[in-house]
Formats: sequence, C-alpha cells, structure tokens
Amino acid sequence: MTDHSQFNTDRSHPGRWTITFNNPPINMFVPETIVELGALMTELETDPSVKVAVLQSADPDFFTAHLDVAKAAERPETLSRWREFVLRLSSTPVVSIAKIRGRTRGIGNEFVLACDMRFASRQSALFGQPEIGVGLVPGGGALEWLPRLVGRSRALEIVLSGDDFDADIAERYGWVNRTLEDDDLDSFVDTLAGRLASFDRETLAAAKAQLNRFGTPTATELQSSNDLFFPLLALPGAQARRAKIRNLGYGVRSDFELNFGRYLPSFGRNDDDETNTHRAKAS
Repeated sequence: MTDHSQFNTDRSHPGRWTITFNNPPINMFVPETIVELGALMTELETDPSVKVAVLQSADPDFFTAHLDVAKAAERPETLSRWREFVLRLSSTPVVSIAKIRGRTRGIGNEFVLACDMRFASRQSALFGQPEIGVGLVPGGGALEWLPRLVGRSRALEIVLSGDDFDADIAERYGWVNRTLEDDDLDSFVDTLAGRLASFDRETLAAAKAQLNRFGTPTATELQSSNDLFFPLLALPGAQARRAKIRNLGYGVRSDFELNFGRYLPSFGRNDDDETNTHRAKAS
C-alpha cells in the first residue's frame, strides 16, 4: 500500500492511521483529490488491522480551502465520486477523527462533517460554507449533515450567510465535538485514538453502525444536493459572481482566501448599485 501524492499515511501505531492532506499552496480540493480519497478508502476497508483513522492537514492555515469549481466543472463525475466517498467514510467500520487546524470551507467542511468525530484548535480553526456568495448551494453534504448536527435554524444561518465561523462558535453549535487549546490538540486526539484502537474492531464497528441509524444522510438525500450544483453554476448570477473572484487571489495564499467570508457580500454589487450608492451619499 503506497502513499498517494496528496495524502501521506503514517501506519506506525498499531490499529490506527494518521492521514495528512497536503496539496499546496492552500489545500484546494481538485478532482484528483477525490480520486485519491476513494483509493484511500479502499485501503482502509480492506485492511482488517486498522480501527481508527485520524485526518489532519500539513498546512496550519488551511485544513482544506474549498473545491476548485472550475476543475470540477470539467469533470462532472466529481460530485458523484464525492458522494460515494462520503457514504463509504461514514459507513466504514473504521472510526474517523478530523483534527482541524486552519480554514475549513466548502467541501473541506463537508469532509470533516462526514467524519465520525471533529476536534478543532481554538486558536486557528475556522469553518464556513461560502457557496451562497458565489451563486451556488453546498453540493457535497452540508445541507444534509448540518441540520442533523446543529439544528435547522443554525444550519440556515451557516449556509445562507456564507460567513466564516470560529472554533468557539462551532463548538457551541455542535458543529465540532469540542475545541482545545492548540498546544493540547495533538495529545488529546492521540490519546483518544489510542484508546479507541485498544478496543475490538468488530465491537467498534457494530456500535458505529447502530448509531448511524439516527445520524447519517442517505444516498438519495446527498444526490439531491449534488443535482443542484452544476445547474446553478450555469446561471448568469453565478457566472457574474464568480467572475469577480478571478483577480482577487483565488486558489493561492492571499487575503481573499484567508478571509473568504468577509469578501462575499461585495460580489452581489454591480456597477449600477455602486453608482447609485455614491450618488445617494453625494446628495
């Protein structure tokens, strides 16, 4: 079993893997990321010795930036592959734990939502679903996972605002299991993973399968959001909004990517709106 180009897997601890995502410059999700995750899932599913998988980022500023929408649009099978991965991750006998530092937006947030547990750095973790600001809706599971975790009203706040939410709010909402001081995050997750790995795989799997009856979305529910994504991308409003991000540092380490949520309200303004605003101020 070899490591994949975007994922390095440490198998040195009995019963557990630590999987580190590294796709510079800002851990963008591209179609190949999802292909590699599918292959990684096959390795997890076929290795009877692994009980726990800890998923983390090599970049302290970005757990995952977001989906590269342009590249995904060139390969429309991308979201179907993503849906398959999400269903496999949530149903596998292996317990998945997301250890989160940095920005976790869009499909990155949908990635950690599909994990069984989420623990975040109080100092650096930031979460968001910015799709609404670029004329889209989340198509990778947020619309299914968030209401189950945080309730309908908070899910509406998260999705409709498109804003960034810090780790303390995420913990308060039930978005993550808990936040920890950054210096304590590694030791806490290591201790928990080691504890879980000391138990029998069959028992862990049976308990997870029973709990899944109440907390996981169905394939049909996930597909319904998949089906919305690309048709919305083709609408004039979405095209106009996306055009405004092209010269702002999209996909590279920039103020825009560091503060995506802050920029979103400006994408809805057109030249006429701005002209009228200036006129109103002048009068």
